[in-house]
Amino acid sequence: MSKPSIEFFNRHRNRLQREEVYGEGFLRFAYGNPLGRLALHAFIKRPVFSRWYGARMSDPASAEKIAPFIEQYGLDTSEFADAPDSFPDFNAFFSRKLRPGSRPIDPKATVVFPADGRHFGFERAAEVRSVFVKGQKFDLARLLGDADLAHRFAKGPLVLSRLCPVDYHRFHFPCDGTPAESQLIDGPLFSVSPIALRRRLAYLWENKRRITRIETEDLGLVLMIEVGATCVGSIQQTYVPGQPVAKGDEKGYFGFGGSSTITLFEPGTIELASDLLEHSSRRRELYARMGSLMGH
Repeated sequence: MSKPSIEFFNRHRNRLQREEVYGEGFLRFAYGNPLGRLALHAFIKRPVFSRWYGARMSDPASAEKIAPFIEQYGLDTSEFADAPDSFPDFNAFFSRKLRPGSRPIDPKATVVFPADGRHFGFERAAEVRSVFVKGQKFDLARLLGDADLAHRFAKGPLVLSRLCPVDYHRFHFPCDGTPAESQLIDGPLFSVSPIALRRRLAYLWENKRRITRIETEDLGLVLMIEVGATCVGSIQQTYVPGQPVAKGDEKGYFGFGGSSTITLFEPGTIELASDLLEHSSRRRELYARMGSLMGH
C-alpha cells in the first residue's frame, strides 16, 4: 500500500507541491505502528525527550549537519542574515534570522501571515470540523483554556500555520497592536505533522503552548498562539510586553523541530484571503511566507 502524500498549494509558485517530510520514517513509526505508539506515550511525547534532542542540536558537533540539510532541502542561503558556516551548532542555524527585505510586509494587507509555513484558514473558529480529515472537530475552549474567551472568538476567523523543520522558524506579529505578556499552558509534546494530526487533531490543544493577547485599534482583541511539538527545544519570546508593535515585527522563535502558530480574530473584523479559504475548503494547505496577505 502506498503512503498517503501531503499535498499543498504554493502561493508564490502558483502550483501544487508534495511535501518532503523531515523525519518521515520516525513519524510514521511513532504514530502508525503499534510499537511506535507505545514508545510515543512512554517517552517521545514527554518534554524530557525534546530537551534531550534539543541538547544534541546545541552541541558543537551538530554543526556538521547544517551543510547536508541545506543541500537536501534546497534552502536559499542568500536569504540568511549570517553565512551558513558561521553557526556554532544546528539549533543556532535552525532559529536563524533572515536578511532585511527578504520577507517584505504587504502594505495593503490588514493582517499578514505570522510565519513561513503551510496555512489553513476558516471563517468561523467554532465551525472547524474538517482539517486534514473529516470528522475532527476543533475544540476552541480547550485550546484557549478559557470557555469565556472561546465564546468571544467562536464566530471569528481562525488561521492555523504549520511550520516544517525546513522552514524559517521565527514568528512575527500579524498586525499592529500592543501585546500582553504570553501565557503558558503546559502539556506534552506530540508532533504537529499531518502524519500525526490525521490520527488525532487534539494534539494541537493538548500540547504545550503560549497564548498572547494583542490589543489593536481597529481589530479589537487578536489572539496569537504558539504550539510546541516533539523535538521543539523551546518557544522563545523576543518582544517586550506592553510595548506597541507594527505588523511584521518579530515576536519570537522556535527551537529545533516542526511547530505551529494559531491566530484568532473577533467576529466581523477581517475577511481572510480568498485563496486561503479556497484551498482550506478542500482540506489542502496554502504555503505562504511571513509578511504576505492573510486578510483584509
